[in-house]
Amino acid sequence: MAGHSKFKNIMHRKGRADSARSKLFSKLSREITVAAKAGLPDPNMNARLRLAVNNAKGESLPKDVIDRAIKKASGGEAEAYEEIRYEGFGPGGVGVIVEVLTDNRNRAAANVRSTFSKHGGNLGETGSVAFMWDRVGQIVYPAATGSEDKVMDAAIEAGAEDVESDEDEHTIYTAFEHLSEVAASLEAALGAAKSTATAWRPKARTPVAGEAAGGLLKLLEALDDEDDVQHVWSNEEIDSAELEKLAG
Repeated sequence: MAGHSKFKNIMHRKGRADSARSKLFSKLSREITVAAKAGLPDPNMNARLRLAVNNAKGESLPKDVIDRAIKKASGGEAEAYEEIRYEGFGPGGVGVIVEVLTDNRNRAAANVRSTFSKHGGNLGETGSVAFMWDRVGQIVYPAATGSEDKVMDAAIEAGAEDVESDEDEHTIYTAFEHLSEVAASLEAALGAAKSTATAWRPKARTPVAGEAAGGLLKLLEALDDEDDVQHVWSNEEIDSAELEKLAG
C-alpha cells in the first residue's frame, strides 16, 4: 500500500485505483491475520488487530473477508509471516522504505532487490535511509470530513503534532507512542478515520522532476505491486506541474 498521499494521488489519477483493489484487499487481509495471530483474535483486546480491522473497514473490505482473516489466524491455518524492512534509493536520490510481510524471506529479498535494479534504484543496507525519517502515528481523514481549519482545531485539541491537507484528504501526525489516544480523541470529534497506522515521515524531501520523477513513479508502482510488500514510503518532492504530467 502506498505510504503517502502524493504517490496515492498519482496512482489514482493514472486509473490504477480500481485495478489495484483486489491486491489492496489481499494486503489488508494479511495484516489482519498477522495481527490476530500475534495476539488475541478479538479487536477489543488486541490494539494492532483493532487498527488493522478499522483500516480495512476504511477501505471497504467486506465484513465476511475480515472475519475470515481473523478465523484463519485463530484456527492455526495462517502461514508464518515475517515482518522485514528494506531501505534504498530511487531515481533522483529519493529515499525509499519498503515494509514486507512474507512467508519466504529469500523470495521477498530477491524480488525487492530486482525491482529496485530494474527501475533505476539501489537497495541499501538496513539503516541507510531510515535515519532520515521519523517513526510517527498517522491518521487519515477524507477531505469531506471538514475544512482544514476544522480538522486542525480537532488535531490540536487531541494533542497531535501536525496536519497536512490537500484536495483529497487530511493527514494528521502524532507521536508514535500517543497514536491510540490521539486517534480516539479525533474519532470523538470527527468520526471514524479512513486509516490509523504507524508510519515513516521524512525529515526532509528530495526534489525530483523529469525522467527521474517518471522513473521513480515506475519504481514505486512496481514495489507496491509486489505481493509480499505491505507499505512503500518515499521522500520525493514533485511540483504540481510535474504531478500533472505524471498523471497524464
